[in-house]
Amino acid sequence: MKHRKFKIGFVRGSFFVALLLMVASWSFIFTVEGADFFGLFSEKNRQYTLEFLQNMLGVNAETPAFTSLESWKTAAKLSFDTLVMSIMAVGFATIGMILTVIPAARTAANGTLTLKKTWYGWIIYGIIRVFYIFSRAIPELIWAMMIIFIFKPGILPGAIALALHNFGILGKLCAETIEDIDLRPIRSLASSGAKKSQIFLYGLFPTVFSKFITYIVYRWEVIIRTTVVVGFVGAGGLGHQFKLSMSWFHYTEVTLFLFCYLILVLLVDLISEGMRRITR
Repeated sequence: MKHRKFKIGFVRGSFFVALLLMVASWSFIFTVEGADFFGLFSEKNRQYTLEFLQNMLGVNAETPAFTSLESWKTAAKLSFDTLVMSIMAVGFATIGMILTVIPAARTAANGTLTLKKTWYGWIIYGIIRVFYIFSRAIPELIWAMMIIFIFKPGILPGAIALALHNFGILGKLCAETIEDIDLRPIRSLASSGAKKSQIFLYGLFPTVFSKFITYIVYRWEVIIRTTVVVGFVGAGGLGHQFKLSMSWFHYTEVTLFLFCYLILVLLVDLISEGMRRITR
């Protein structure tokens, strides 16, 4: 009963703190910064917006990019490169997660998962967890800007940058999944004389497989949306060409790339949803 009251009190307190922070932030914006919300709807801004939308739709343009077959071919190739970048990124992140996730679980460090306590378990746990934090704390754009100095511009630096950031996120999520599983099947296998590899293969893997797939495809959905951002610093794909088109004021090309990007996101969402249904 006390635990439940504490939990309700914590939720209420968190709600009021969040509300207070929201009010304080908006008050700061309007009083200290002197922001003018209604100034956004001025006649000048309305005119600029209308002009920008007309340029995006190719009004008064001689040959809009979305009416050119060559432009569509270029956009299709860039879309394919972007898709490849996202698959490489989630693949690298998944491989790194699989290689480190078991020692990164608290139950493995204290010996309840592996049924064998070692003196170095907590040391490895701490090192991997710190690396997870470091990996996900640095945004993909910063990773990409640093990696570009090592590799030449292309989809590989973008994939590595996206993988480094998502490796830390995937590792944390999957390690916590392992920590929360029911250990009774593992203990039953161990008492039956199963080897450690058999325990992981037949006891641990079937339990966490569906959640692992859910987290992996979820991060893939996030990665495909972030490929445009890393493309801004030369990581290739739609993002790089999108930035160039914006810089050169080729608005119809921007419209074409946005359309291809939406199709790409929709495709990945459909694939991800299908994979979730299969693994349920």
